[in-house]
Amino acid sequence: MNSTKGKTDIRSLTLADLEKRFSEMGEKTFRARQVYEWLWKKSSFSFQEMSNISKELRQKLEDNFTINFVKINNSQFSADKTIKNSFILHDNHLIEGVLIPADDRMTACVSSQVGCSLTCKFCATGYMERKRNLNPDEIYDQVVLIDQQAKGNYQVPLTNIVYMGMGEPLLNYANVLKSIERITAADGLNMAAKRITVSTAGIAKMIKKLGDDQVKFNLALSLHAANDKKRNEIMPINEQNSLKALAEALKYYYAKTKNPVTYEYIVFNDFNDNIQDAMELARFCKHLPCKVNIIEYNPISFANFLNAEEDKIEAFAAYLRKQGIITNVRRSRGKDIDAACGQLAVKDQQKAEII
Repeated sequence: MNSTKGKTDIRSLTLADLEKRFSEMGEKTFRARQVYEWLWKKSSFSFQEMSNISKELRQKLEDNFTINFVKINNSQFSADKTIKNSFILHDNHLIEGVLIPADDRMTACVSSQVGCSLTCKFCATGYMERKRNLNPDEIYDQVVLIDQQAKGNYQVPLTNIVYMGMGEPLLNYANVLKSIERITAADGLNMAAKRITVSTAGIAKMIKKLGDDQVKFNLALSLHAANDKKRNEIMPINEQNSLKALAEALKYYYAKTKNPVTYEYIVFNDFNDNIQDAMELARFCKHLPCKVNIIEYNPISFANFLNAEEDKIEAFAAYLRKQGIITNVRRSRGKDIDAACGQLAVKDQQKAEII
């Protein structure tokens, strides 16, 4: 159980756990339900805000528990209205999350780990060390803070959440699913699961587990190449999770959930941007109902990749559409503040560690 200086992180407890602890403290269990509502539905970060419980009980809570809440460390505003945040955690680690406004939606992009262990060659986070997994409440807090930012800056609440920030969500499986349970719960943020997308670099056994758990949220696979040689080159995880293994896992997932899958495909100049690559991708798409998001590459200082030429991107998309595949070309947001896809890497981590 998570604790700080002998105190239990109160949000690591289920409601049943909390009722038991209250009973042991000589408190009525309905008080536990009141506190639970403050913690989740009202997203309170302070026991002193809990105005419908007595001062004495608030003091007991202070003495026995802690709320390891997330704070905004810094925010950067893009010319296109995207907002990138660095968040500071209770142990001084930093993570990043992004608010992406669009005409038809308001999306929070959240992180699931401090750093990442997958070393994808084109992704800034892949060049960081993975420090630890995020707890469910730390993921939840990112959503709460970005929602407040959306309302405060644009007078519009969040409509969508994507787990596409720092880290590989399926390597923090239990905590990611618990965070989604709290986000979608009636006594949490009460968001629809269909408004949530979890993106993975492709871990076959965990994709099958999503099927076994019959999840209701959307699944996206960062594919970026539909032949093993090229994918191995840019995504070392493919060496243990080949395209054949991923196809089998995705078919299993679809059979269990009936949820179509989104394939994310970054087009790199002279690497995976020709019609032969599009043909390979189209073949991979035949395994189950899906759509393809073609994504512009956002350069990072660690890698030498370049975005594909515009005419090649259009030809690539046109080929897929001719094969009957739903295909969207996604334009990058927040490039001027390093907030676009693949650019998240905390540059002031050292500062955080000496706070």
